[in-house]
Amino acid sequence: MKEPLLTVHDMEVSYGAVQVLFGVSLEVRAGEIVCIIGPNGAGKSTVIKAVIGLVPAQKGQVEFDGQPITNSPAHEIPALGITYVPQGRIVFAQMTVADNLEMGAFLKRDSHKRREAVQAVFDQFPRLYERRNQPAGKLSGGEQQMLAIGRALMMNPRLVILDEPSLGLSPKYVDLIYEKLLDLKRQGRTLLMVEQNAARALELSDRGYALELGHNRFADTGAKLLANEDVRRMYLGGA
Repeated sequence: MKEPLLTVHDMEVSYGAVQVLFGVSLEVRAGEIVCIIGPNGAGKSTVIKAVIGLVPAQKGQVEFDGQPITNSPAHEIPALGITYVPQGRIVFAQMTVADNLEMGAFLKRDSHKRREAVQAVFDQFPRLYERRNQPAGKLSGGEQQMLAIGRALMMNPRLVILDEPSLGLSPKYVDLIYEKLLDLKRQGRTLLMVEQNAARALELSDRGYALELGHNRFADTGAKLLANEDVRRMYLGGA
């Protein structure tokens, strides 16, 4: 079994006087898709924000490729090989699709390598190539999500972290985004995602973690979690 690429151990996080994570632990191995599921307020997004330095962890450890990165400044995280796709399809609306992608390669000083990275994203998302000169704000919601994912790929990261990648998308684009995430896994990418759409996330994922009120509640393979009657009752609406 591979050593974990990312390890979170006994993480505790508070917002002011309100504690939201209570000893949460998880791990992600290279080449996996791992999901974090749970109801609103379970602490899912807080876990990944603490991993990438957007919120401080009061206790616990985060390791990436065996090196401690707990509470590393957020601006240092991309250089480690971790990129983040935030919730809500955040793009630079007035900039073209191509310029948005260039923004994702801010650490690449070599213009030739930046062009290669842009082309690789266009190969992955042909629709973005078709719209490369359009302002990102004119894209559909699904196309903006493709752009946000493509921008995260510009640094050729070792780990891509996604927060609610299917949020607010039409069923057609949910299917397309999930298909693209599977393509990335087939190419050897490692993905950690938070998802409200628990059933679809577990279908896609090698392994999953279910949170409840800031605590680890279940952890297993995606298939076993889908078959677990308690998980189905508590997180999948009994489906």
